[in-house]
Formats: sequence, C-alpha cells, structure tokens
Amino acid sequence: MCRLPSCYKKLKQRLENNTTRVVALEAIYSVIINKKSLSAFNYPEDSDTPLIKSLVFGTIRFYHQLNDIVSKQLKHSLKKEDLDIHCLMLLGAYQLLYSNIATHASIFETVNVVNTLNKPWAKALVNAILRQIDRDKKTLQQQIHFSHPSWLVKKIKRDYPNDFETIFKQNNTQAPMTIRVHTSLNLDRYQQQLQEEGISSQKLTIVPQALVLDKATTVFNLKKFEQGACYVQDASAQLSAPLLNPKNTDLILDACSAPGGKATHLCELAPQCKVIALDNNDKRLTKVSQNAQRLKITNIQTVLGSAQNQDWWDRQLFDKILLDVPCSATGVIRRHPDIKLLRKPKDIIALVAFQKSILENLWQMLKPNGVLLYATCSILKAENEQQISHFLNAHHNAKEIKIELDWGVNTAIGRQQLPTYNFDGFYYAKIIKLT
Repeated sequence: MCRLPSCYKKLKQRLENNTTRVVALEAIYSVIINKKSLSAFNYPEDSDTPLIKSLVFGTIRFYHQLNDIVSKQLKHSLKKEDLDIHCLMLLGAYQLLYSNIATHASIFETVNVVNTLNKPWAKALVNAILRQIDRDKKTLQQQIHFSHPSWLVKKIKRDYPNDFETIFKQNNTQAPMTIRVHTSLNLDRYQQQLQEEGISSQKLTIVPQALVLDKATTVFNLKKFEQGACYVQDASAQLSAPLLNPKNTDLILDACSAPGGKATHLCELAPQCKVIALDNNDKRLTKVSQNAQRLKITNIQTVLGSAQNQDWWDRQLFDKILLDVPCSATGVIRRHPDIKLLRKPKDIIALVAFQKSILENLWQMLKPNGVLLYATCSILKAENEQQISHFLNAHHNAKEIKIELDWGVNTAIGRQQLPTYNFDGFYYAKIIKLT
C-alpha cells in the first residue's frame, strides 16, 4: 500500500493531465465547430499553456489528415450534439501519430476526458478508435497527406506546380521564433548575451537585425526585452522597412499598421521621420502605441481609420507608403494553422477586391516621385503579382521598381518568398509614382 503523499501526487498528476486535454478540446472545438480563430481562445491562467497549445496547434495543423483517418474508422457519423467526441478523437489521433507523448497516456488520458463530457457511452468508442489508430500507426505515418482543404490544394498546385509539395510540408511544420534586434545594439554582442542566458540563435545574411532562435521562449527571457532591446518579428516582415528605405525627412504612412512591427522598424532606421500608423481597430491600434513606448519611439502618430476611406486624411501627401494589406495569410499557415479551416474560396475573391480598393485609395495620397511598398503574407498569385499587374496596367503614372534581393524568387512583378524554415511566405512589390 502506497503512502498518501505518493498516491496524492499521482492523483494530482492525473487530474492535471485530464484538465490539459479538456482545455485543448475546448480550443479545438471552438475552431472546428464554432469556426472561431485560435487567437480568440483564452487559455486558463493556471493551465499548462505550452503543452495545451502544442496539442491544439498540432491537432488543427493536421486536421484534414486526422479527420480522414477518424472518419474512416467510424461506422456512421456522429450526431451534431456529439461532435465534441469527434474532436476528442482527433486530439487523441494527433497524440498517437505526431506527439512524443507515450501511447498509453495518449489513449488513457484522452478516453478519460469523456467523463468530463458526461457521455459515458462514448468511452468504449473513443478507446476502440484510438487503439485501432495505434495498431495502424506505421502505415498511417507513411501515407502522403497534404492536410490542406482541397480548394487550397488546387490553388497552390496551380500557382506553384514545381513547389507545392515543399509548400505543404513547410505549412505543416512549426515556425521558428525570430526577433528584430534594435539598431542601437550590436547584433553580435546581443546574440552573445542571449547565448549566455542559454538562448542560442542564428543570424541571417540579408536581414541585418534578425536572430532566429533555435528554440522558442517567452519574451521575458530575452535580454532587456522590456527596455526595448528587441521585437518579435518574422524575417520576411523585417525586410519591409529597409525596402522602403526611410529617410529622416520623410512623412510615411503605414497603412493597416497594427500591431506596429513595421512602423517601429521604420522609426528605428530613420529616427527623425514621421510615421502615421493607420488602423481601423482601436484595440489593435493601442498595441502600436504600447510597442512604440516599449521601444522608446516618439515619432509615430496613431490614427483610427479605414485605408479604404479618406475621412481621416489631412490632405498632406506622403513621401512613402507601406501597405501591408489584409490578405489570405496563406504564407503564414504554419503560425496560424486554423487558416486552413476558417478560410474559404469566396474569401479570396473578396480579399482581392478589398486590396484593390485600398490600393486605389492610398495611391491618391502619395507624392509625385513617392514610393509605395505593397506587401502581403500570402502566396496566392491573385493577391500578389496579378493584383499589382492589374494596378500598373490601370495607372500610367505607376512604375515598378525592381527588388534586387537574394530573397525569394522573381515573379512577373515584385518578389515572392515561399515558406521556408527561416522565412514566412511573403510578397513585396515596390512602385514609384511618376510625375
């Protein structure tokens, strides 16, 4: 007979494991069934958030494959009110096929969640399905499955007939954590300081302020983060400010600015320029101010307004405009796997029209000889090179400036980066306004 403290410890661990999967199931259900973004889910403060997130993101990342596997095991579809059981089996299947969690724990702890759901009839079903998946594990792991919705598979195959397999593979991996080190700091020295704290990283040749961390960490572990030493930002996004080449005399519009990564970068490169950070979301605009404050930047003016309208504009023309338009985000699926479930084909059509409207509106606000940098975190040609091609054809006072970078690939217009380990999928086009 074991001593009470030991028994209590095991019981406590079992309850924690159960709670972990219950919270994970809630998040998974909110995306799959309620069609809500993962970013909208609030994790309990006292939970093991890193573990929960790994379970949630993993299950959503491989949803299409896992759903095919589980659905084939079921003799008939579950009722609408029992779709939480279906989601629970997806969670269990992910643990068995992709996680480092022991098989017995993956099955036992997942089956026990049924008790919380108060559906005792489902216990035998969940147990049987997961055990069958475990028996078929080697075969299932060897099968090729892109784990993307069919409509997106078709679009990416059409746009990138030679690269689609690499794109799908990258989309189904976890992105690294990349930081932008403040221009006032020596990159090598800061990298060494992180190393001394046990945080190793790699530099990137074409992104002079970037460090790609070998392992993600909380920002509060980063040396002098709260004092503005660095900003978490993917390497592809870090190219926007240097491409726009800000000068201290420039008046620059950063449209769709929140949370302010690009606006603050512009100010780091040109401390005396003036940046108008425009966004139509008041709460997100507050984050621009907060980030600017942490980075000790005072030359950003936040403005609440729509990039489609001009009611916020004081009629002063801009020297430069950075336009990172709302897009399908198909270049950052590895960071936001719920995109694969939430985005629909009709969304792309609406987004292309929305982007065109913003481009047309902001072009009127640019000075002659001014430069507009168009950017998306999309890999779909309709939002990128085709969008800019249509714009250039419709505006005789617009001319492309070729982007000469050892980054991405040249497209008909602009430059496209497909997802790689060090870079998110991103597109840039640089346009000058002729006199």
